[in-house]
Amino acid sequence: MKKSIKLVVAIAATSLVTSVAVTPAAHGATKQKVCVALDTAGINDKSFNQSSYDGAKMALSKGYASSIKYWPAKSNADYAPNINKMIAEKCTLIVGVGFLLGDAIAVAAKANPSVKFGFVDGWGLGNNVKAITYKTDENSFIVGYMAAALSKTGKVGTYGGIPIPTVTIFMEGFANGVAHYNLMKNKNVQVLGWNTETKTGTFLGGFDDTTKALQTSISLEQQGADFIFPVAGGMQATTAANSQKTKKSNVIWVDAKVMNTGAQYANVVPVSVVKGLGEGVLATVKEAYDGKFSSNMYVGTMANKGVSIALTPAWNNKVSASLKAEIAKLSKDIASGNIIALNSVE
Repeated sequence: MKKSIKLVVAIAATSLVTSVAVTPAAHGATKQKVCVALDTAGINDKSFNQSSYDGAKMALSKGYASSIKYWPAKSNADYAPNINKMIAEKCTLIVGVGFLLGDAIAVAAKANPSVKFGFVDGWGLGNNVKAITYKTDENSFIVGYMAAALSKTGKVGTYGGIPIPTVTIFMEGFANGVAHYNLMKNKNVQVLGWNTETKTGTFLGGFDDTTKALQTSISLEQQGADFIFPVAGGMQATTAANSQKTKKSNVIWVDAKVMNTGAQYANVVPVSVVKGLGEGVLATVKEAYDGKFSSNMYVGTMANKGVSIALTPAWNNKVSASLKAEIAKLSKDIASGNIIALNSVE
């Protein structure tokens, strides 16, 4: 039977609830008081929080916001109190950064229908909440293929912060990209840290445990992985520092370009999986500014450049022209829909 492969591009089931209702706006061109509720990784995580807040900064610079402010969280227990403080301070647009803020946003949005909410990595929670989502399995698929092609040991690895859909979507895409490489090249590169059949893998239990991140990185190296894809926010820096020390592995950067958030690790990071967090937040603020805020979901894809990959300049001469051409074709095929699925090989 002829072999074919399909790339299944999936957002978490909870993210598929899309409302089309529009929140009435008194008038357009209304500058927003934008307040950002961070998750526990902090504003300088060189990843998720930092990139999302950059979107608020861009909105301020473009005149879509009159002021911006962020609230850090030490634990999940801070999410609801932080959002309540933002409401007390008369924030007109509150952006919650991360899947775990969902419960707090749901309660606050229902109790405060006149306040607009952006929910990064979220799902539909009412007429005044816009979910900001990303098909990160698309670009993760491409770097999975790339890692498999570059691997000298025939083993690559990944780990996540916690097993939530917005983390596992990266890991699934990565493993699927490796599977695609194996199919196309008749190879058998193994993926450590994620099982596409059982949907289980290796997780730290959080996004700020540097000790466990280091232990996991070393363990993956000891098992033979020479390319590691950490999906755990700032913990990728711990993995990259270990790679520089041991010289046994290289790292795939997540959420932002390594040259923007971790340039000191460029020598061990061939490519970044870029999630347009700032762009999604900026688009949400602008929509409110224009008086067109709605609960229609924002979805970043390869096609609209909401997700992408970025080859690290220091690796330009280390990646062959033929592999670059294959990666470029994969990118076009995914963006155009020519590769539309991946979980099944027939």
